[in-house]
Amino acid sequence: MSLFLVNVLLALTWAAITGGYSFQNLALGFLLGIFALSLIRGQVGSVGYFSRAMKILSLTLLFLYELVLSAVKVAITVLKPNMDVKPGIFAYHLNLERDIEITLLANMITLTPGTLSVDVSDDKKILYVHAIDCSDPEANRRDIANGFERKIKEAFQ
Repeated sequence: MSLFLVNVLLALTWAAITGGYSFQNLALGFLLGIFALSLIRGQVGSVGYFSRAMKILSLTLLFLYELVLSAVKVAITVLKPNMDVKPGIFAYHLNLERDIEITLLANMITLTPGTLSVDVSDDKKILYVHAIDCSDPEANRRDIANGFERKIKEAFQ
């Protein structure tokens, strides 16, 4: 039985014991299950579940950080008396292969203020991205490669 399923069962058990099936109570039960399973991970023989969970958490925290940072940058840009921006579209060469990873990257880029995923090439090798300030497309490419794409690779491969 996979550890994720065991964790879900622990969360449901927690909810049954406490008598509340609210989302918050189930989430608390799930977190308590992660903690309990991490205590016995040597005995259950799998640490992959926990390392993947930590990598997904790291990806989520990076997204939230980038979301706030880019929102502040866009707000500053908009509030300046003279908006000195050069909007444009640049091509980003993907290092991801699976559809779910490409979709996640495109959605994370789109949800970040100031950028928008426009299209993916038919061979799934190039992602076209619109940026509010495309004066340095190479820096934008580096940011994507060293940020979202790297974390997605770590979490899902």
